[in-house]
Amino acid sequence: MAIIINIDVMMAKRKMSAGELADRVGITPANLSILKNNKAKAVRFTTLEALCRALNCQPGDLMEYRPDESD
Repeated sequence: MAIIINIDVMMAKRKMSAGELADRVGITPANLSILKNNKAKAVRFTTLEALCRALNCQPGDLMEYRPDESD
């Protein structure tokens, strides 16, 4: 996948656990895990906004584009 999710990096910088972040964002720990492990096919803007608010960051801090090796 060309879009990489770096939630775990921001969580480490903020010294925040997955459970605490899930509570602050209002999603289940299982759904947060899906996002963290790049298994999600989509993310709602409301969820992205809540993640940015909870982690005090910008969307670009959470996501990056890496071209597929086949491109």
